[in-house]
Amino acid sequence: MIWYFQDLAENPEVLLIYLAATAVAIFTGLAFHEFSHAWAAHELGDDTAARAGRLTLNPMAHLDPIGSVLVLLFGFGWAKPTPVNPWRLRGGPRRGSAIVAFAGPASNFFFAALAALPLKMGLVETRFGSIESIIQLGSGEDFLWLFLFFIISINILLGIFNLIPIAPLDGFKVAVGILPREAARGLERIEPYGPGILMALIAIGFIAPQLSPLRWLIGLVYDDIFNLIL
Repeated sequence: MIWYFQDLAENPEVLLIYLAATAVAIFTGLAFHEFSHAWAAHELGDDTAARAGRLTLNPMAHLDPIGSVLVLLFGFGWAKPTPVNPWRLRGGPRRGSAIVAFAGPASNFFFAALAALPLKMGLVETRFGSIESIIQLGSGEDFLWLFLFFIISINILLGIFNLIPIAPLDGFKVAVGILPREAARGLERIEPYGPGILMALIAIGFIAPQLSPLRWLIGLVYDDIFNLIL
């Protein structure tokens, strides 16, 4: 993402609006994601996150300073993990953890669908053309469309990415919770290697985007979800 910002640097107004739209979409998406983990855990009987002040939609309660800067510069980063005590969850630690984990990505898809409502209802007209041209020539409604478009797109990406079954992503706990016990145990054995595998996959995306497994995997379902929501 930082290279794209360099391309926009010749037009500070375009860069500023692009940064603002990106920041709003990412930070609200991350806040909604982490709040949903806290809410699901609370509904299942664990108030650990609530006592830590995480049962809120206030982005400041969820954002990690370093992770937030990396998100803006490179397009990936992290929020503060939501504290959960799996042994206090109704349904048991395995099933309960899967539900709490799934709540995060599910909330991103819900948030994307919510942002799409003004477009589907015709309250905001869909714009065509490049992002730069829309910003340069746009009116207030153009900017509203831009913010909604970013919220929809980025939340779909967050939802898909977090459902990948590699630790520490939510998809790992979801997979462990729904797979047969022996298969789940096999997956748990490679959990310690998850962060390294994930970083390697992300690095491939920067070094050789056309060979990126993550790009291929996300691309498989992104368009279908986007078209379903809109």
